[in-house]
This record gives sequence, C-alpha cells and structure tokens, in this order.
Amino acid sequence: MAQEIERKFLVKEELWRPQDGGQTIRQGYLVSSAALSVRVRRYGAQAFLTIKGPKKGMVRDEYEYPIAPADADELLDTLCIQPVIDKTRYASMFAGREWVVDVFAGVNAGLVLAEVELESEDAELLLPDWAGLEVTDDVRYLNANLALKPFSRW
Repeated sequence: MAQEIERKFLVKEELWRPQDGGQTIRQGYLVSSAALSVRVRRYGAQAFLTIKGPKKGMVRDEYEYPIAPADADELLDTLCIQPVIDKTRYASMFAGREWVVDVFAGVNAGLVLAEVELESEDAELLLPDWAGLEVTDDVRYLNANLALKPFSRW
C-alpha cells in the first residue's frame, strides 16, 4: 500500500529564499471529503490523477497515476471543484531532507506552506529557521480544503 507521511509548516517568508526557479502547479479536486480526495494535478508538462484516503495523524494512503496533460487541463476546467489551486512549488534541501515550499496564488494568495515527507511518523526532523508554525493537524491547510474554502475567505 502506498502511503504519504508528511509534516506541514507555515513559512516565515522574511527568512526563506527560493533555492530553485520553481515549478507552476495547477490542481483541482474531483472529490473532496474527510474520507477521500481525488485530485487532478498539472505540474509543468506532466499531469497526474491522485487518490488519497483519510488522514490518520500525518499518514494517509496515496495512489498516483500519470494522465495525459490535455485530459488534466479539461478536467481542471470542467469537472473539478472551483476554484482550482494555483501555486508555484520550490524545492529546498535542509539537513539531508527535501522540503517543498508552495507559494499560493489566486484565491489562496498570501499563503506560503512548506512540506516535508518522512519515512515514518517518528522520524527525526530538524527544522530550518524559516519553518514557522506546524499546521500538519490543521485541516484548513489541506489543499483539498483550500479549494473548498480558500485562504482569502478565512
């Protein structure tokens, strides 16, 4: 079974600087509930359909499949819950781990989140100085929920 184990933090923007040029992401949700989310993501020239189960702490089942970019664009424009999520993703290495920092745009502009995937829930994690408040357990910060209740409407 494929699983995602991740922790999520707000970013102290005054301390964070991109280490790469970033990649534009557009993603939307066909289904979004506490028990299941089905996501369409357009990531550069690639596209994916991702199915995620309910969160159990910081762990959730996750299955991801490549799809045709044209299909992803059509799904994002016609069948996904609106508004879709627009963000730029940056990779950042710290203490031997790859972090991703998402700078949101559109209705979620002003939100900057960092995520790090772990091999286990109890894995040791050193935090960069730009990692702020941990929001792993705050469901408002799930991308699926940001599609339903955007950051600008909080």
